[in-house]
Amino acid sequence: MKAILLAGGLSLVLTLIGTRYAIRIFAAKGYGQLIRDDGPTTHHTKRGTPTMGGLVIVLATVLAYFLAKLLTGSEPSISALLLLFLFVGLGTVGFLDDFIKIYKQRNLGLRSKAKFIGQTLIAVIFGWLVLWRVDPIEDERGLTPAGHAISFTRDIERFALPTAVLVLFIVLMIAGASNAVNLTDGLDGLAAGASMMVFGAYTLMNIWQNNQSCSGTRVAVSGAVGSCYEVRDPLDLAVVAAAITGACFGFLWYNASPAQIFMGDTGSLALGGAVAGMAVLTRTELLLALLGGLFVVQTMSVILQVGWFKATKGKRLFRMAPLHHHFELLGWEEITVVIRFWLIGAVFVAAGLGVFYAEWVVGG
Repeated sequence: MKAILLAGGLSLVLTLIGTRYAIRIFAAKGYGQLIRDDGPTTHHTKRGTPTMGGLVIVLATVLAYFLAKLLTGSEPSISALLLLFLFVGLGTVGFLDDFIKIYKQRNLGLRSKAKFIGQTLIAVIFGWLVLWRVDPIEDERGLTPAGHAISFTRDIERFALPTAVLVLFIVLMIAGASNAVNLTDGLDGLAAGASMMVFGAYTLMNIWQNNQSCSGTRVAVSGAVGSCYEVRDPLDLAVVAAAITGACFGFLWYNASPAQIFMGDTGSLALGGAVAGMAVLTRTELLLALLGGLFVVQTMSVILQVGWFKATKGKRLFRMAPLHHHFELLGWEEITVVIRFWLIGAVFVAAGLGVFYAEWVVGG
């Protein structure tokens, strides 16, 4: 528990300090945001605002995690290391995308093919390693970091799939979640605030899973296996989740409207990948659709817009997609859209936590 509190507190402090210096450095070097000409006209005033702030979120999270482990004298788990690999790996892809945009002064960074290859490569490596059954990966219970069945709040054995199919499923999850957070990152503080709530929820869920672990004393005495959780390293995953929560909180101080810095693809791809990775490692893949419901709504608005545009040969379902831009063009103030979308995101997170707990109560 000490490591969880330390990781959250350290990442918060590191991000508060680091983001302040990042704003100065990026502004001095001219690392400013490029704005789409076809977007809301109110966004044109944001042109030149420092971007790539996600770099601070990634570095603060990694540093906070390892400092917390060092200060508590505990060893990192393979689950946490794999999650951090995914987090940093997708952050690197996003950083290259952001840097190319700035360096070439265009609103197109990595080519779509190169970006897809980078995301897929990182996701495939992660997907393979979390299912890899060799001694360094397995614990004394024989558990790999991820389950071999699709899960809701725990593994659903009838949905057990071959390793190759599961890897493909994990890759699609990571691609979908990383792009969903990337789509949500269009207004000041929107993605940072929504992500903070989701990772905060996973911190609580990981602690609960650890307390109700199938290897725990309560289960050993009572034999209540049906209500326990077969998760490999829940307490260490809570350390990572707390670190990311603290980093998002600290970054939001500068990213809230009017934003002094943007996270860019560096932050949004990293956060989206970590959300998917957390769902895989906690064996709650299907529950992610509810916990991250705001991200799902944003993604669906884009899919519906494109589909409707093609089906009707040029007509639009929304004034602009993703959905937050639609409300801006209806005349809502940006801060109003952000706060109301935060509220929607909070409702989804609360519903996800409620379902998670209710399933345990019923299962127990």
